[in-house]
Amino acid sequence: MTTQSGFKAMVSVQDYLDGEQTSDIKHEYLAGQVLAMAGASDRHGLIAMALGAALHPLARKRGCQLFMADMKVRVDDGDDTYFYYPDLLLSCDPEDRPSPYYRAHPCLIVEIASPSTARIDRREKRFAYRNIAGLREYLIIDQDVRRVDIYRYPEGIHDTCQEGSFRLACLDADIRLETIYADVE
Repeated sequence: MTTQSGFKAMVSVQDYLDGEQTSDIKHEYLAGQVLAMAGASDRHGLIAMALGAALHPLARKRGCQLFMADMKVRVDDGDDTYFYYPDLLLSCDPEDRPSPYYRAHPCLIVEIASPSTARIDRREKRFAYRNIAGLREYLIIDQDVRRVDIYRYPEGIHDTCQEGSFRLACLDADIRLETIYADVE
């Protein structure tokens, strides 16, 4: 909501969560500010579906929950709270189910970067996500170039994969780039 002076009104966490249940569009929540999300390209959707299909049986074997696009991740940073909608979110902690609308302790988060989202995915979200207890890997998958950036926590290691495969410690599995990009080349 915008006031006449141009300043955005602060929204409480509970008002945001309540509003998301009835909204036709998704919004991210940034310490009291609510921002509408834009749609995604066909490449984005195909990459998300391919990776989700590859991860789903691995997640089930480990008793994990894999979500695509519609599950929020909650990030608490001091007195501030943030909610994002990652493209994929994997939660393996049975205690990480305080709400049916978000997870707070995923072990894996995936964002598929487009030219319009890459800066936010690589900076804002990367810095926010590193505050999540239990997060082991954050992937940024480029939708236009065969490239996956893997940020590993708590070590703070950054790897880049542009051919072959990469390892996901969270699922103890190797993922091939051909699997992710199979439908977009």
